[in-house]
Amino acid sequence: MTATQNTIWSQFLRPIYQLLVDEKPLKQLYDSIDWEKESDRFKNPDLVYPRYYSSQNFHGIKEGYLNPSTAVTYDSVTQYVLPPNETWIRQEVINAIGGQPRKILDLGCGTGSTTLLLKQAFPNAEVIGLDLSPYMLVMAEYKAKQAGLDIQWLHKKAEATGFPDNDFDLVTASLLFHETPPIITQQILKECFRLLVPGGQVIILDGNQQTLRHTTWLTEIFEEPYINDYAEGSIDAWLGAAGFDSIRTEDVWWTNQVSCGLKPIPSENNFARVQTEIDTLDYQHIPAPV
Repeated sequence: MTATQNTIWSQFLRPIYQLLVDEKPLKQLYDSIDWEKESDRFKNPDLVYPRYYSSQNFHGIKEGYLNPSTAVTYDSVTQYVLPPNETWIRQEVINAIGGQPRKILDLGCGTGSTTLLLKQAFPNAEVIGLDLSPYMLVMAEYKAKQAGLDIQWLHKKAEATGFPDNDFDLVTASLLFHETPPIITQQILKECFRLLVPGGQVIILDGNQQTLRHTTWLTEIFEEPYINDYAEGSIDAWLGAAGFDSIRTEDVWWTNQVSCGLKPIPSENNFARVQTEIDTLDYQHIPAPV
């Protein structure tokens, strides 16, 4: 992993990481993969990387998630930044799901840690993981094959997926929104609303905004370019602005939160009103087709 100089990661956290993690098997895994060849299988030729993504060194790492070494080291780092246990934290996404979704989209899936949990929880569902980094998708597919899980991985933007309207029962995003500018976050939530069937659910796992507002040292350690803007915002407000209702956010320990919203189902009254308007149209004044 190549870090930019004079970052908190390179000066302080990297030595700690080296004490906690055995890097030898990670290097062996990295060397065993032809990253350009494998990533080419996922690369979307029509995708233009947005500047908010390609211009940032996330976590102080040179080229951020467009650096293949990040795909190998991501999981080993994340297990220590999601206390008390990464799987427990991600499992809260599964715990928040209502019903039995048949088609699930995991936005910003990264190496697929939450995506795999979704497929394990709903083995009969069609599960799709979407990310901007083809290298992270290489790692996600590797993990899925190791677990014997059939998951589709796509190289697309979360704010412009290209899927049809009303196509998914559930859309999730884990640890994505603290890495996007608020204006992009709101675009992604509008895209979630468009993609969901009426009654469909969106679930967001991310850093605890209230905690981050009062612990500026955390934002400095994470070295995320948009995390302060994320901390000052409100997922609940952004969900409401996108059109969701039944919105709720619950703390997950003190570092994270899970937010949920439902796409409203048109009421019978609305259907009746539309039908009444149709029935009362004066068809005599509608021009005949030419």
